Amino acid sequence: MGPVPKPLIAGNWKMNGMRGSLAQIKEIAASNMLASGKFDALICVPATLLHSAALVTSDTPLKIGAQDCHDRENGAYTGDISAGMIADSLGSHVIIGHSERRTRYREDDALVRSKTIAAHKSGLIAVVCIGETEEERSSGRTLDVLRYQLAGSLPDGATGENTVIAYEPVWAIGTGRTASIADIAEAHRFIRSELCKRFNSEGDRMRILYGGSVKASNADEILHVENVDGALVGGASLTARDFLSICSAY
Repeated sequence: MGPVPKPLIAGNWKMNGMRGSLAQIKEIAASNMLASGKFDALICVPATLLHSAALVTSDTPLKIGAQDCHDRENGAYTGDISAGMIADSLGSHVIIGHSERRTRYREDDALVRSKTIAAHKSGLIAVVCIGETEEERSSGRTLDVLRYQLAGSLPDGATGENTVIAYEPVWAIGTGRTASIADIAEAHRFIRSELCKRFNSEGDRMRILYGGSVKASNADEILHVENVDGALVGGASLTARDFLSICSAY
């Protein structure tokens, strides 16, 4: 087994946040917890805030990312944003294949893989999301779903430097429901095994985040499960107080 990667606490603001929300970004960035170096912190903001958030955090440990990208460098794709545009706006990361994109916009593994390649080409770190639906879990297909999504969504060029995996059981996102500690441990152990089979030592270096109604009250227990290298946080990342409460688990 290779070196244990530094944990990452990532926030996904989704379609939330106005210019006034930069005050929350500044407060997170100024926290002594981030300065400790015990973990990395990332907030993925709407595209409208990307450059402004990157500017106000430029001399701080807080990283700023986007929530999606197109798989082409440019072209007639009205309303879309390319990986190069994210990098040009000083973003460092991009979330790809979030369950909301997979279900509502019918994005499949092949498109997620293509977007991940585009992110890597532009020097971005891809946070690639995978996870099963409630129907898939109830029918005992969770590990099969994770296997297929990992195989189809990750390009051969994925490394511990340019790729983070986020395991988000779809049925736990925004519902207040959280997978049991045993379920989380099983899924993350399986994901690690699959990554190491394909990427060898790089599989140990890829951080595997847990997402799905992570909040201050359950963060400490979840974040100390083996092979859980951090969290992808939704609603609880919108305020500095709540986000930093989760960070305090480290």
